[in-house]
Amino acid sequence: MVSYRELVRNCLPGIKEIMPWDLVERMKENQDMLLIDVREPYEFDALHIRGSINVPRGILESACEWDYEESVPELVQARKREIVVVCRSGSRSALAVQSMQLLGYEHAYSLRTGLRGWNDYEEPLWSSAGVMVDEADADDYFTAKLRPDQKAPKP
Repeated sequence: MVSYRELVRNCLPGIKEIMPWDLVERMKENQDMLLIDVREPYEFDALHIRGSINVPRGILESACEWDYEESVPELVQARKREIVVVCRSGSRSALAVQSMQLLGYEHAYSLRTGLRGWNDYEEPLWSSAGVMVDEADADDYFTAKLRPDQKAPKP
């Protein structure tokens, strides 16, 4: 059995990642780039990169194919486009890129450090209401808030 961290770490050598500052440049250079945010809808609504599309990780594979209720036509047709997949920290996006590569996506990248790193690089995040999220509010949002029952038992 492997842990979640090991699962992510094991997929990293087989995928491509991009750093936030490189994504800023690529967004300027490639207006056709597709940004896919694989977090849950409530996370996306709270804050996201403007212009990104929310395709939750749980439906990603069916969203990449025709003839499913989850099909996202722009994504289905994007197998040759440059795609950057984002999540909170870069873990879900790494696993998503691994799946997308298996499904034939040729230019899919995971945003290394995720939206946390994007915010640390002081790039803007937006709410679904179209309001820019204050950097300090985003910092607070990204701070882990584990309940006691979510922490590993002490030996």
